[in-house]
Amino acid sequence: MQAALERREALRTWPMRGTVHLVPPADARWMLELTGVRSLAGAATRRAQLGLTDVDADRAVDVLGAALAGGGRLTRAQCLATLRDAGLGTDGQRGYHLLWYSSVRGVTCVAPNVGTEQTFALLDEWAPDARRLDRDEALAVLAHRYVRGHGPVTDREFAGWSGLTLTDARRGLAAAGDTLRTVRVGGESMYVDAALADAPRAPIDEVRVLPGFDEYLLGYRDRTLMFDPAHQAAVVPGNNGIFQATVVHAGRVVGVWKRRVGRSAVTVTIRPLSPLKTAARARVEQALGGYAAFLGLPPRFEWQA
Repeated sequence: MQAALERREALRTWPMRGTVHLVPPADARWMLELTGVRSLAGAATRRAQLGLTDVDADRAVDVLGAALAGGGRLTRAQCLATLRDAGLGTDGQRGYHLLWYSSVRGVTCVAPNVGTEQTFALLDEWAPDARRLDRDEALAVLAHRYVRGHGPVTDREFAGWSGLTLTDARRGLAAAGDTLRTVRVGGESMYVDAALADAPRAPIDEVRVLPGFDEYLLGYRDRTLMFDPAHQAAVVPGNNGIFQATVVHAGRVVGVWKRRVGRSAVTVTIRPLSPLKTAARARVEQALGGYAAFLGLPPRFEWQA
């Protein structure tokens, strides 16, 4: 991924819900203008909590814009030092807020790491070939992409995922036109990609091990198609938005897992949420073995009752 980011095949910014996403560079600006700005609605309240003013935020944008001009890249630490030199406080969460605000305003973006350090660059310089879309075009493109990657979905799911109002979500789905088709799922009307609606259906029997904040669950509000509601407390303990890493078989969550990385091995603890036969457990261990190989460590498996 690092090489792809250096080739500028993707970049990171905060286009939706105040969350960092990987996006195509050409699409970053219209996405920020469409959905990113909605996260600015509560920014003044947050600044007041942090002891920052609107003037401080706008000054941070100007300071970072000037410091990064000419193709420069600064690490997070260097950006914060630059803000402090300009008389802006960065202690606590102030620095993060100012870096976020500058990116959501479309001035900066997150560039590839230097070692383990996050870096920032100017969006216009890092992604000079910005795609220009009017509002209805942007809504239609975003709606089609979401449905293509997540369908079947409802208009409310699209609104929740994008951070758009329900009115704008419906407007985008309508603007997507013939690229989408409606189907009935459990008696409810949902949208699917028209190109996939009539595609041949192959049996699904894959085993996947997913991280805690994977889009497979975070991309939806209603997750009953992914796991039994009785398992909600296991997947999201405390219902506080912190998702556990999951084991998925044939599209359904059948377990959760945790890992503990040691010097000589990675210990993986698996807790089944549904009965798993010996063969199924072997497939889960095989999938987790790929993760251990990525870490360059041998795996040790512990199964909870």
